Amino acid sequence: MGYPPLVSQHDMEPEAAKDKDSFRNYTSGPLLDRVFATYKLMHTRQTVDFVRRKHAQFGGFSYKRMTVMEAVDMLDGLVDESDPDVDFPNSFHAFQTAEGIRKAHPDKDWFHLVGLLHDLGKVLALAGEPQWAVVGDTFPVGCRPQASVVFRDCTFQANPDLQHPLYSTELGMYQPHCGLENVLMSWGHDEYMYRMMKFNKFALPPEAFYIVRFHSFYPWHKFGDYQQLCNEQDLAMLPWVQEFNKFDLYTKSSSLPDVAALRPYYQGLVDKYCPGVLCW
Repeated sequence: MGYPPLVSQHDMEPEAAKDKDSFRNYTSGPLLDRVFATYKLMHTRQTVDFVRRKHAQFGGFSYKRMTVMEAVDMLDGLVDESDPDVDFPNSFHAFQTAEGIRKAHPDKDWFHLVGLLHDLGKVLALAGEPQWAVVGDTFPVGCRPQASVVFRDCTFQANPDLQHPLYSTELGMYQPHCGLENVLMSWGHDEYMYRMMKFNKFALPPEAFYIVRFHSFYPWHKFGDYQQLCNEQDLAMLPWVQEFNKFDLYTKSSSLPDVAALRPYYQGLVDKYCPGVLCW
């Protein structure tokens, strides 16, 4: 789309770049038992059949009608049980992410809005869905989990797809380099929100939809796995997902933003790109 080059890792604010090794710690910490239990259920129950059923269940977007800001307010009531880094409501994380992007990319207002939108699919957890079907890192179903999937070696034993003659292979049910848009990802807030944005015709660039759809696919954008499924579009979009991830991950802080002061700016972006009452 002809945007200027993305800022490099070295251009980040020092306070945003410090102590990165303390994030996404899946080996120790006070929240580890809760995190592991969530992933154990996810990796046992996320199958090709399950994902297809969820697409059918939620694909009509008849759960609720509300504005974007009403959805943000709903996240006041959600703490992500898969997140080892924070134990405060997800609504604050939405504004933290958006403000980090706004500071680094002041000329890209659509990117600021993506920061606010990216986790709104977690309203599924407030609709009665279990968190293992809403939150956490995503991964392709229909093929063998690759090495960097969180807790891969101790959470997939009871997943029936790993006993399937096709789904248990490296390529699984896919063709080489078929493109991630043609891959069935584990079901959760990423895929739901991506589809919700398409259904409601958000007036955002393709990069925005792509970021929302794959921002939790850490095995790919952080560790470089699943290259056998990627095409040229995926490689072109990867820098955008990686740039977004710096703010999604490294803006997490117990110093919570002044949401009331920020709302008017983000309401203006909502009115520009995705106004009114939407189908969720």
